[in-house]
Amino acid sequence: MTHTDRILPGIVLMLGFCATAPLIDAASKLAAQTLPVGQITTARFVVQAALMAPVCLALGQSLRLPRGSGWALIARALCLIASTYCFVAALTVMPIADALAIAFVEPFLLLILGNLLFRDPVGPRRIAACAVGFAGSLLIIRPSLAAFGPLALFPLGTALFFALYMLVTRSLSRRMHPIAMQYHTATVATAICLPVMLLAAGRDWPTLSPIMPQGLAWVWLAGVGAASAVAHLMMTYALRAAPAATLAPLHYLEIVSAVALGYLIFADFPDVLTWVGIAVIVGSGLYIIARERHTARQPATVAIAVGLTPQDPTP
Repeated sequence: MTHTDRILPGIVLMLGFCATAPLIDAASKLAAQTLPVGQITTARFVVQAALMAPVCLALGQSLRLPRGSGWALIARALCLIASTYCFVAALTVMPIADALAIAFVEPFLLLILGNLLFRDPVGPRRIAACAVGFAGSLLIIRPSLAAFGPLALFPLGTALFFALYMLVTRSLSRRMHPIAMQYHTATVATAICLPVMLLAAGRDWPTLSPIMPQGLAWVWLAGVGAASAVAHLMMTYALRAAPAATLAPLHYLEIVSAVALGYLIFADFPDVLTWVGIAVIVGSGLYIIARERHTARQPATVAIAVGLTPQDPTP
């Protein structure tokens, strides 16, 4: 199969990711109706690690932690734990589409952090696009703050920690296969989260003290991890089949899926101001992608710039 022939499967897989990724959010929101945020976060990594283990073995990847990558994997896991926790906490009060739209400022934070930490070139046009994109998030945050309180700021925490997570991924990706990286990150995150859950058991820590799931809550917990594993696999193989520059604009279709799921399951539909904010964020993001496609010599540069890599594209 030629490279051109593989672009269509890559686009199909990317669309599959956009349809599947909001299922993580929907399952999290359903689970959060009866279970604490910390328990949902932990379940995501436990289930994801269990599902990724046979995939690793099937691809000939070792289940043993690679030498010299321990601290980087711990940092990656901590960033992903914090990113996931913030997003699930936001979903306890906010519609999925609102929280996701705010979290989409992550590419802008990634550009800024990349410049500060790695001296990546960021021109005035991209800085302006970052400012406009952040202004778009404020259109969603302001009414959300009035309606939901400080929890409306949690998607910004998701964006910040996920941007840091992507920067750690940037260094690890040179040493590890993306599938192995997903598995090892999930196992390290599990090893961090489970002791915290055990320590919190029986204590008056509302967001961490585990509760025995009842009925469909088991399904929602399993669904968080299963949807994470499937969505990330789709993204991984999409970016192995087609250039990131081709796939990056499609990532914003995830908002469409999030709106549809939010309406069908929770009867949530964005108001006019939220739609304006979404349009501003998406427009600014697409401008940055266009600039990267114009200036980048390698597709990987675009992947880093917009937060789309074969390793782990969403919180």
